[in-house]
Amino acid sequence: MPRFDVTLAGELNLDLILYGLPLELPPERELLAENMMLTLGSSTAIVAHNLAALGCKVGFISRIGTDALGPIALERLSQGGVDVSKVRKAEGNKQTGLTVILQREKERNILTYPGTIFDLTMDDLDFDYLTDSGHFHLSSYYLQRGLRPHVGELFRRLKAEGLTISLDTNDDPDDQWEGGLQDVLRYVDVFLPNAREAQRITKTGDLEAAVSQLAKLVPLVVIKQGEQGAMAQRGPERFRSSPVKVDFVDPVGAGDSFDAGFLSQYVRGADLPACLAAGNMAGAFSTTKPGGTEAFRDRKKQDAFWNRTSVK
Repeated sequence: MPRFDVTLAGELNLDLILYGLPLELPPERELLAENMMLTLGSSTAIVAHNLAALGCKVGFISRIGTDALGPIALERLSQGGVDVSKVRKAEGNKQTGLTVILQREKERNILTYPGTIFDLTMDDLDFDYLTDSGHFHLSSYYLQRGLRPHVGELFRRLKAEGLTISLDTNDDPDDQWEGGLQDVLRYVDVFLPNAREAQRITKTGDLEAAVSQLAKLVPLVVIKQGEQGAMAQRGPERFRSSPVKVDFVDPVGAGDSFDAGFLSQYVRGADLPACLAAGNMAGAFSTTKPGGTEAFRDRKKQDAFWNRTSVK
């Protein structure tokens, strides 16, 4: 039996979330936030942490800097039950990445200092470690600048070893949505964009057209739709799942948490309705506390939340 249910390789950094700032930020003014949270960030790490919280055995490869932020991020991930034995510390004065999120009631600004995010390369990946698993997940495709030119090769090798593969591109900071993605998608079993990302990737303003295009490239396309829930397209089959209503705090990491919920069932062989329901549950649960992982650090709250439905 494989050591892990899921392995991941990608970025590891913290999120600094500031609440209550005005929409307009005039220069040379000292503006006061109403609240803040320093928490585990980065899409790949959030997926890994929350997969482990949902009972999966998870292995993770990444890089951190030599600053104080890296060990904090590493400790949070390890406390969540993720194996971090393959996370490497950069040499020299390279710093761990940091994302500052200015969260308002209905929108936000996301400001990222990449730090070591760009530095992860194929040379950092222990292939035997990654393949000691049934499934591999990659997030933040456009942030993995050191790894991205070789993702196709990585996926091809993983598929040859019998792993299934999922991909969530997340946003493209350059807003180009290229970078060889079309070639990479032919190796992907589960593609997990949100509605906006699906339309940007396919360069269409129509979600149905976007899903139709993507379904020709990937066996299973899962579209996250926020307050509208989620849908999945598998060939000619369409599946939908309703959203879960919660006392909302913020949406940070909700999409990544959806990925964790969906994959936690997918790797166990659950049917698509159960996978979608688990994704919606995990995404909604993450919004009940600040950031993408804080809710999942509270096991009693997690168990109580999950007991609201038949999803296990």
